[in-house]
Amino acid sequence: MKISTVQSSATSAFKAISEIALRLDVERNGRPDFLALHFGVGSSANQLRAEAMAQFETAALHGGSSCLGIMTHEGVNIASGAGVGAFAIWDDEGSFGTGSADLGADAFDSAQRATAAALAAAGRPGEIPDLVWLTVAPGREEQVLDGIRAVIGHETPIVGGSAADNDVSGSWVQFGPLDNHSDGVVVSVLFPSTSISSAYQSGYAPTGDSGFVTRVDGRRLFEIDGQPAATVYHGWTQGAVPVATTVPEAILSSATLWPLGRVSRQIASVPFHLLAHPSVANPDGSLDLFADVELGDQLWQMQGSADSLVARAGRVARQARDDLSVPMAGALVVYCGGCMLAVRDRMDEVCEGINEALGETQWIGVFTFGEQGVPLGAVSKHGNLMISCTVFGADT
Repeated sequence: MKISTVQSSATSAFKAISEIALRLDVERNGRPDFLALHFGVGSSANQLRAEAMAQFETAALHGGSSCLGIMTHEGVNIASGAGVGAFAIWDDEGSFGTGSADLGADAFDSAQRATAAALAAAGRPGEIPDLVWLTVAPGREEQVLDGIRAVIGHETPIVGGSAADNDVSGSWVQFGPLDNHSDGVVVSVLFPSTSISSAYQSGYAPTGDSGFVTRVDGRRLFEIDGQPAATVYHGWTQGAVPVATTVPEAILSSATLWPLGRVSRQIASVPFHLLAHPSVANPDGSLDLFADVELGDQLWQMQGSADSLVARAGRVARQARDDLSVPMAGALVVYCGGCMLAVRDRMDEVCEGINEALGETQWIGVFTFGEQGVPLGAVSKHGNLMISCTVFGADT
């Protein structure tokens, strides 16, 4: 197996893909068996997909937009809002395939269809892959995870992120080999010839405040302990996050260091908190979230800091590295777009921390509006303000 990651700051899709093809040395290495392209929405997704299909001709092409751009072992590429990065695998003994679908009215069914198409493209229908790499439009990630698991079961790690744009305006994009989507799902199934390890964590700790969900409708949280959720949350955050008066109040930025957590797993009595990021405080006292919570869930007030967000990515990468028993060939990193925006002026430190953890290994990092990964000892989950690192073993 060989993995290479490269990036481009070219101003046109043709130039970006041409530069990527040159730097991947396709003439010598041949077309990759799997190619993931992630990019800021300042680049045209339609043109990127078309140029990539023309130059790489791969049935395992996975595309997804990332907040402002990407990062790799070479550095952070977010200044223009249009940076493009590529993660390429060559593996003669492996199998890879990508499928995509519009989410439509039934996200569960769409995820099933995209997964079945990916398996067919890999030439492995009915089999269980070693990894799923996922890009999905924000909003219905839990249904998408259920749909994928309906096809492949619960054992396969499903790792990835919700597509993002540069300003939360909804201009995120996803694409597979055949189609572009604005509200879709892209599923890549990977059957590599070497082993994989993945870690999924956050950079937040509980403050001690907690309560139970007593009224909720989807991602709109109305009550905690029978009280208006926004009022309770405002108190828990010591006033750091405002409440709404007569119109909805956008709180995504102010809530970044104050997410809500649910304990999804305990390992050696240490709880794992899956995070939900509040985005809007409504005049009726409800909160809109970027993740589902359920009636009866216990919510914990979590708190982070710029220092914790900067340091955590390297620690997650180190855990993934340490859990792999063979040398590394490459890595996929998912870093929450909200966290990135909160520490934007320190992203070089984040990149340096990952490089220190992974050594000479090449990797790509995407900035997402929701993260899917595998908490230790659990099945894949959707959360917010999370970080994941998935490492691939090299030939031994």
